[in-house]
Amino acid sequence: MELLKELCNAHGISGFENDVAEIMDREFKKSCKHVEVDNFGNIIATKGRGKKRIMLAAHMDEIGLMVKYINKNGYISFVKIGGIDDRILLNQRVIINSKKGDIAGMIGSKPPHLQKGEEKKKIVKHDEMFIDIGAKDEKEAKNMVEIGDPIIFEPNFGRLNKNLMYGKAVDDRLGCYALIKIMERIPENIDVTIYAVGTAQEEVGLKGARVAAFKLNPDYAFAVDTTIAGDTPQLKETESNLKLGKGPAITITEASGRGVVTHPKLRGLLVETAKKYKIPYQIDVLEGGMTDGAIIYLTREGIPTGVISIPCRYIHSPTGVFDVRDIENSVKLLIKALTEIK
Repeated sequence: MELLKELCNAHGISGFENDVAEIMDREFKKSCKHVEVDNFGNIIATKGRGKKRIMLAAHMDEIGLMVKYINKNGYISFVKIGGIDDRILLNQRVIINSKKGDIAGMIGSKPPHLQKGEEKKKIVKHDEMFIDIGAKDEKEAKNMVEIGDPIIFEPNFGRLNKNLMYGKAVDDRLGCYALIKIMERIPENIDVTIYAVGTAQEEVGLKGARVAAFKLNPDYAFAVDTTIAGDTPQLKETESNLKLGKGPAITITEASGRGVVTHPKLRGLLVETAKKYKIPYQIDVLEGGMTDGAIIYLTREGIPTGVISIPCRYIHSPTGVFDVRDIENSVKLLIKALTEIK
C-alpha cells in the first residue's frame, strides 16, 4: 500500500498535478518503454503492438482550494477548486503548497458562541471563512504564501480493518494506482496498443481527457474512476445500491444521460468478462456526476467508451473510504477485458 499512500498524499489540485505525474512517470517507466507528458500536463504510457488503439484514463487532480487574498492581519481568503460542499470546510486542516514549501493552516470562521439568531441557522459559506497560518500580519503572511498558491486538505491515509482503508484524494488516485498496476501486468506483446493516461483537470471540466483523446484518437476507451457507495446511513438504495467490497461498478450512464452513455458493446464486454472470469461486479446508473468518459466519447467523430468505477464513501471530502478488493478486481476486470477485445 506504500505506492497508493504516496499517490493519495501527493499534492495535486486541478492544474497543479506535477507531484502526481512524477509518481506515475516513475512507475510507468518500470513497465512501459514509452512514457510522455503532453502539452496539457497529461501523462501517457504506451504498451502493446496491435492495430487497435485503446485509451485508459484516470484523473490525477483532486478537489482543493487556492489562495485568493491576504488581509492586513495575515488571514487568507480562498476560492474552491472543484466541487466542494461548504459544510465540510469548517475547521479543516489544510496545506498550502508555496514556493517556500508546505505551509500548514486551519480553516476558521466566526465562533458559534458569538453568532446571533438567524446566523446560527444558516450554512457558513466558504467566502465567509478564512485560513489561519499563524502569521502575525499581512507582511509575514505574504512572506510565507502568495496569491494563487494551491491548497490541499491535510494528507491522511490508513486502515480501518482488513479490507477497508481511508485516504485523501481517493478520487481519483485509486484510478491512477489501478492504471499503474494494469500496465505492469499487461504483456508486452498484447495484440492491441494500450495508452494509459493520467489526465489533468478533470475536476474542473474534464479538460485533460478531451486533449488526450483528440491526440490519441483511440478506437475504444475506458475511464477508471470512483463512484458513490450507498452503504451508509441516510442513503436510500434508490439513490445508490453500490457497496464496498462487492466489486467494481460498471457504469451504464452518468448524470441521468448528460454524462457518458456506455457503448452497448463495451458494456456487454465488461459484464460478460466479469461473468466469465468470476470477477465480482456491480451496475451503476448515476443521477449526478461525470467522469472523463463523458468527454472522451464525444471527441472527434465519437469514441466508444466504457467506465469502471471503484465505490467509495465520502468522496469530494478531505477523507474517502474504500475497499482494497474493489481496486484489485477493477484491475483484473480491465486486464481480462482488454485481452477479450476483438
